[in-house]
Amino acid sequence: MLQVQSSVNMTHKNTIIDFMRWNKVVFLCSIILLIVSINIIGMYGFNWGLDFTGGTVIEMKLERPVDLDLIRSSLKKIGLIQPQVQNLESVYDLIVRIEPKEDIKGTALSSTVLNTINTSIGQNVVVKRIEVIGPRVGKDLARDAVIALISAWISIFIYISYRFSWKLSLGVVLALIHDVVLTSGLLSLFQIEIDLTIIASLLSIIGYSLNDKIVVSDRIRENFLTIISYSPSYIINLSLTQTLIRTMITSLITLVMVLVLFIFGGTLLKGFSLTMLLGIIIGTISSVYVSSSLALEIGLQRENILSEDVDTED
Repeated sequence: MLQVQSSVNMTHKNTIIDFMRWNKVVFLCSIILLIVSINIIGMYGFNWGLDFTGGTVIEMKLERPVDLDLIRSSLKKIGLIQPQVQNLESVYDLIVRIEPKEDIKGTALSSTVLNTINTSIGQNVVVKRIEVIGPRVGKDLARDAVIALISAWISIFIYISYRFSWKLSLGVVLALIHDVVLTSGLLSLFQIEIDLTIIASLLSIIGYSLNDKIVVSDRIRENFLTIISYSPSYIINLSLTQTLIRTMITSLITLVMVLVLFIFGGTLLKGFSLTMLLGIIIGTISSVYVSSSLALEIGLQRENILSEDVDTED
């Protein structure tokens, strides 16, 4: 009883933010964004990288800057479809991505491309890296990536279903799906190339967002067990207020680190860090207005927490 009274008195000493006042509006916006993201993915698809489609990547050093359109046109003349040619860190660094050709092997294709580039630009380039990925390997990687994402969701649902009330668990899992779908929608909209680092960043987003949601859910569970005479909406607002500083500090520090990685990490980490930036922002918002508000909308009550707590102890 003393614990209950001290908890209530402590809450009145500090201002409690009424997060749930806008939960229906923000929740509706999240549903709209979710539908829009799914439609965008259906319309534009994904810009799959060579990790999934297969092909050849050639990174080279130039003696002097050249016109990239000249290289593209010369590669198209030898029968290459939509060759991707772009600069890396400077105008002297060049990377060429080519889709696989059934009639030419990877090593022979690389030699043909290099000879064509040297002839078209009139200089001898220095090859820094050549990677050849077969289409069969690309399909296997795509399948494994989907299995990894689905396995992560299933494992998370099993854990939090045991740890919390099923209403809290359902909110957490749906919020994680919401985070990945919205982030994937932005990747599709801006046609960011999807490679293995992007898949790694999506899994990292699930882990980061899950950690934040478990902290909030655990605080909601504790407050339901110790505070009796307040409504579920009040308990959720109290829990979110108590964890707000921790959430903001963690998110800001992580955002700063990922932003540094985006600026100074080089071309190969641009997609990873950009995806992490988007996912952290979306995941932080969903911890409040998707996970918690969904649990409130489906009727989370103190009795649900008590029954689950008794079952866990038994």
